[in-house]
Amino acid sequence: MQKRLLRFCTVLAVLAMCFTTSCGHNDGCEYRLTYSVFFPPVHVQSKLAQSWADEVELRTKGRVKVIVFPGGVLSGAAENYDCVANGVSDIGMSCLSYSRGLFPLLECLDFPFGYPDGATATAVANDFLNHFKPEELNETHMLYLHAHGPGVLATRHTVKNCDDIKNLSVRGTGITAQVIKQLGGNAVGLPQGETFEALRKGVVEATLCPIETLKGWKQGEVIDEVVRIPSIGYTTTMFVAMNKKTWAKLPPDIQAIIEQINKEWIPKHGKAWDEADAEGLEFVNSLNKKYSVMDEAENQKVADALEPMFDKWANVAVAKGLPGKEAVSFVRERIAFYKAERKE
Repeated sequence: MQKRLLRFCTVLAVLAMCFTTSCGHNDGCEYRLTYSVFFPPVHVQSKLAQSWADEVELRTKGRVKVIVFPGGVLSGAAENYDCVANGVSDIGMSCLSYSRGLFPLLECLDFPFGYPDGATATAVANDFLNHFKPEELNETHMLYLHAHGPGVLATRHTVKNCDDIKNLSVRGTGITAQVIKQLGGNAVGLPQGETFEALRKGVVEATLCPIETLKGWKQGEVIDEVVRIPSIGYTTTMFVAMNKKTWAKLPPDIQAIIEQINKEWIPKHGKAWDEADAEGLEFVNSLNKKYSVMDEAENQKVADALEPMFDKWANVAVAKGLPGKEAVSFVRERIAFYKAERKE
């Protein structure tokens, strides 16, 4: 196992030991697990993590108790996966993209495939996981994945066509930065916590983000309009993983219970992302900000401009011995499948 943990994880391990004292002899608890979540306590995904933990305790009749630590207090967002792999926390939830370079095949999921909603993005991510069974996840026991709804362009300027994006300064990191550059814009790497002020002061003129961000981070207050560009429609995939030794210690009947709960919680996460997006749009509308969808012809121009990204990524993946071309085709096929299924 590669050693990637930062020094502070040693301190966190000690704290985790304090939090995970043995269950009392009379409360029926056999296993007490820690669950580190990077979302703040009030975020819907933190609430879902807590409801998952409550359901595990309920269905195991108290044999398993999961203590949820939201807000990154047990492990930071970027260290979350490593901390699970090394036993600092038993379970963790964070973004795959925060562990840069660690998931070369799974990063395909975050590309601008034109995801229509979070439910589709979440379903596709888990289909991908089950189909490819990526070796890059072997350091943990992956419980499931979930992913937010399609990214939109929130801007201080009118954007009607592909050319309007050229030379626009747009907040974006990772895949979104690649998207911005591919469309001729200037990508500015900023964490979400700094984006509000950057938009307000004009340091950036726009941001690529899921629309729920415009309410959750109040960024809707400092933009003038939101443009949905269907062909961009990227997502950010998040994991829920368990330490392998922790999983192995659980008896088969408890493992089966957790696996069943996971199946039920996957669509719950997708639905929650879509509900958060709906609230984000309602928030933008309440501020009388303009919302539009780029017309079909211009959207196709964006799609054509982004296509080289997929080819380049697939070729690099193939050179690494990964099924890059198959991965791109698989995601596109599954998105088409779910779109057709929901029209029936």
